[in-house]
Amino acid sequence: MINYDKKTFEQVYKSNYQQMYRFAYSLLAKDARQRSQDLCQEDARDAVSQVFTQLWHRKPPLKEDTVTGYLMAAVKNHCLNILRTHQQNAAIEADLQAEQHTQQEQERQELLEELARIIDQHLTEQDKRILALHYDEDMTYTETAQSLGISPSAVNKHITHSLSKIRSIFKTA
Repeated sequence: MINYDKKTFEQVYKSNYQQMYRFAYSLLAKDARQRSQDLCQEDARDAVSQVFTQLWHRKPPLKEDTVTGYLMAAVKNHCLNILRTHQQNAAIEADLQAEQHTQQEQERQELLEELARIIDQHLTEQDKRILALHYDEDMTYTETAQSLGISPSAVNKHITHSLSKIRSIFKTA
């Protein structure tokens, strides 16, 4: 059985730390698709530190020839817990992003519906045609003017007036 005095513990630490760290890093780096190398290194150091902390506090009865195996198994289990936590966090984050995207899309759709209602109720037919040609059909002012038989400055005037009217209605809504 190992003795848990400070000198023995330091010897166990020094003789096993590097091997435990490399093993922890290799386990954690396999799943590091979205995490940086620095985070993997930090997680590996944390895993090894946690294992040594638990060993010191629990002081399990271990034979000297089984200490390394025990430590490696403990590191593996701790790393698996870290990976499980990362996977759970990633799943939660993905759910939140999907929810935010859905909410943003819903808000966007509501704004578009409100815009369509404002255009329909508050603009003249000429304003509606000009906006549709310019924004929906991607026509330039000149192309819009030629299509409707008016001047480009008249197109500019209608668009400026229409947008100003839409903005003022949105502000009061």
